[in-house]
Amino acid sequence: MAELGPGVTRFARGDRVMAVVGGGAQAELAVVHERTALPVPDDVAWEEAGGFPEAFTTAHDALFTQCELGLGESLLVHGAAGGVGTAAVQLGVAAGAAVTASVRDLRTRAALEAMGAAVVAHDGFAETGPHDVILELVGAANLAANLACLATGGRIGVIGVGAGARTEIDLRALMAKRARIHGSTLRARPLEAKADAARRVERHVLPVLAAGRLEVPVAASFALEQAAEAYDRFAAGGKFGKIVLVVG
Repeated sequence: MAELGPGVTRFARGDRVMAVVGGGAQAELAVVHERTALPVPDDVAWEEAGGFPEAFTTAHDALFTQCELGLGESLLVHGAAGGVGTAAVQLGVAAGAAVTASVRDLRTRAALEAMGAAVVAHDGFAETGPHDVILELVGAANLAANLACLATGGRIGVIGVGAGARTEIDLRALMAKRARIHGSTLRARPLEAKADAARRVERHVLPVLAAGRLEVPVAASFALEQAAEAYDRFAAGGKFGKIVLVVG
């Protein structure tokens, strides 16, 4: 932390912190509210710290606050090789869920299995289940098949639409399974809600990270002046984990 604003009490100048910001983070300096900032554990490198807040806050909020994932339930994670996907897989396993990871690139199978997930090719996920919770990071094209492999009383959390945002589903399938579908984002939430999500992560996830029982996979890191190359690498696909920009 380079400087403190008036009234800041949680942190001191020089503390290592990480946070989800609404924009402007790709700069040498960024402004964050102390209530949304998280302390960086001593053994966590800056590259991992850069990849942690958005991925793990998004996954934790979606799985536990929104979908109420419980011990022993079955979880299906779409787009499991990405930053939020790998976070969701690890958090689900840590919570005692049976986790299935759906991926397009099966070269990521070994890494996801090492995290504790059963891995299935994306075009075969409809044959799995029934799943109590499905975390949708891919998009609308999966919705009909999601309902087919959802358990009675199941929950579908939509937090990514990269492969499309519009679809048609049979509402009778939703009704018959007494299921629910909801969407969620972090960016549009007011400060109070963002602070609440951060405190939940600080309480429930940071101790596990500090103990070395979670990892933040970094597919590649780039210097800030290489931002264009970082975006090209992101767009190329085939990555496992996060693309991170590093200052200095």
